[in-house]
Amino acid sequence: MPSPLSADRPAPQPPERDAVDALIHRTRRLRGDVDAVRRDAVRIDEDDPQMRWQRALCDLAVHHLDDLGTHLGQLKEGLPAECAGPPARTSEEDAADEPAGSLIGRVGSAEWNLLTDAVSWSDELFGIFGRAPEAGGLSLDDLPSTLLPEDQPLLTALVTDCLVDGKPIDGEFRITHTDGRIRTLHMTGEPVLDTDGCTASMWAVIRDVSALRRSQQVVRRTHDSLRREQHIARAERRIAVELKEAVLPPWQSSLRLPDHGPGTLDIAAHYLPSETSALVGGGWYDAMELPDGRTLLTVGDLTGHGIQATSAMAVVLGALRGMAVAGIEPGALMGHLNQLLETSIQPALGSAVCCRFDPETRTLDWAQAGHPAPLLFRDGTGRPLPPPDGVLLGAASEVAYEQDDVRLLPGDVLVLHTDGLARDRADGRGGAHPGTRTLLALAPRFSRARSAQECVRAVVEEFGGAERLDDAGVLIARIGA
Repeated sequence: MPSPLSADRPAPQPPERDAVDALIHRTRRLRGDVDAVRRDAVRIDEDDPQMRWQRALCDLAVHHLDDLGTHLGQLKEGLPAECAGPPARTSEEDAADEPAGSLIGRVGSAEWNLLTDAVSWSDELFGIFGRAPEAGGLSLDDLPSTLLPEDQPLLTALVTDCLVDGKPIDGEFRITHTDGRIRTLHMTGEPVLDTDGCTASMWAVIRDVSALRRSQQVVRRTHDSLRREQHIARAERRIAVELKEAVLPPWQSSLRLPDHGPGTLDIAAHYLPSETSALVGGGWYDAMELPDGRTLLTVGDLTGHGIQATSAMAVVLGALRGMAVAGIEPGALMGHLNQLLETSIQPALGSAVCCRFDPETRTLDWAQAGHPAPLLFRDGTGRPLPPPDGVLLGAASEVAYEQDDVRLLPGDVLVLHTDGLARDRADGRGGAHPGTRTLLALAPRFSRARSAQECVRAVVEEFGGAERLDDAGVLIARIGA
């Protein structure tokens, strides 16, 4: 039985590929336009602080557009939209972290004159550091004191390389803002040379990139978390598949029970995975000869998927086999299974049908628990057997399950299946299991089939290509002469 699905909201849809392509195209054009402005600014007089400021802003804009192009390219490649990670920050939290205003409000400029020791800071830079303008800008000697201790050597090295070797500055460091929060700042700058080629001053553009770096960290964390979840999901699926293969009958072709004498059953079964092949459910099918010569036929399904569902299925199927070997009637057996699921440490719901066939009398005793009834095919037509009363396993306490019997004839075909096979073949005509009609329509093919395996092959051809949200199983028994 598949897990309930919520219909409260539609599933999230990936962005249209054409829309992403259009965004990438517009981003590239904008990047080219900004780069052209930047190249024009490079040719402007380097002694003009305003021009240097404009060029620095163009550099920042180009970097932003490069990042945007990279992110849109990842979106086009189809990176997963659902990834577990830390909760999103609210706009109020972001506002508390960032200076008010646009990008301009998060970028400030400074110039340190080495000849006069004059320090010039823009108003925006005072806001970034949380420093009152009347206190004046920090000198190059005092600036490292505002950094976290582990970042101070980096800034010292950047400034030294700029002043001594004329190297441009490009680095990041963290400060403790006056509001107590840690901010990440990105600094770019260059030395300003006098007519003799000596360093006369140093200018810099400092940008508060706290929000950007935080977003990048969130992306990395969510990506790493997604990779871990995918690895865990693959491992769990592999374990679930191995457990299911270990528990279900090992026979892949037809089985004859008993192997001789009148009333022999020709039995075949098949498992059909879900459309994604990623959901391994708690379904089962089984056939075994009992000590008294009768044959057990059963199919069922538990809610859920993965290791929990397959491990619960292993417990239920083991208990079912043991009680059948002990001679417990199908109706009473269902009652015991219901009690088992109800008192389990990990409660679950399940549906099942349990049949016991006597080859001497060709009588089938059976009971069901909220499961599709077996289909009986005879003389080219098929019909569901009238189901005895029975509720889902684990749904209620102290439930009595009725038992019914039917006499089978040589050549009859009995089809047992999980509801995952029929549920997803709805044709709009209503009914609990619309796919049953499709199964019943296979009656002419079953009448021509010479074995149960041929009947299974007909079912697989009809249902194998259908989309299923849940896996499914089918077991077919053909009564011999």
